[in-house]
Amino acid sequence: MQARVPEEVIAPEEIPVSVLFEDEYVLVVDKPAGLVVHPGAGNPSGTLVNALANRGIEGGDDPLRPGVVHRIDRDTSGLIVLAKGEPAYSTLVGMMSARRVGRVYRALVKGEGLPRTGTIDSPVGRDPDNPTLMAAGVGKPAVTHFEVLAAAAEHTMLRVTLQTGRTHQIRVHLSAIGHPIYADSLYGSHIPGRRLWLHAEQLSFEHPVSGEALEFHSKVPEDLWDSAAELDGSLVLW
Repeated sequence: MQARVPEEVIAPEEIPVSVLFEDEYVLVVDKPAGLVVHPGAGNPSGTLVNALANRGIEGGDDPLRPGVVHRIDRDTSGLIVLAKGEPAYSTLVGMMSARRVGRVYRALVKGEGLPRTGTIDSPVGRDPDNPTLMAAGVGKPAVTHFEVLAAAAEHTMLRVTLQTGRTHQIRVHLSAIGHPIYADSLYGSHIPGRRLWLHAEQLSFEHPVSGEALEFHSKVPEDLWDSAAELDGSLVLW
């Protein structure tokens, strides 16, 4: 008789996370930088899902990603919404696919000369030469919009809006046009003592059950402003 493989269980952990909104259907949190969204290879615990495991997050077929509708990178800070069961999970996933969830980021990139506004329309998929990375020009359709907020010597502050949500999309797209995000060790350059200058500052969607319009904002963390000020103090005025 074949032994039954036990289901994977997410253990709750005491990890501080700022909760901006919570009801019986959804949970919106402000994720700190350095926190992986869900367990996986190399990160069996200490994740956002572990931090929220006792708050009723549910939905989806992957037991390691209960309620996870979308993700942001470990070193990206900011807003993320999770579901607390059906029908919220399926509805939110459908809204993501239909591009009915607004996601706006703040990014500091290297270089100058970008137009005031622009759109990067290029597929994003696994890098054929290095499958641990993503690359532009291959994979699934991906569209990123940007607006210049401030420009200074050798750096530019952007507001970035996602139309699609591929893995590492913003980082890959900006690097592909010659303006990698500051301190992006994967697609730009490693800068000792500094983290990826990318923050998910705005999230908007209709409540999956009530239909109420919801919008949330997250302030850019002080450590990002500090690193921007060291480069050019005028950037922090925007």
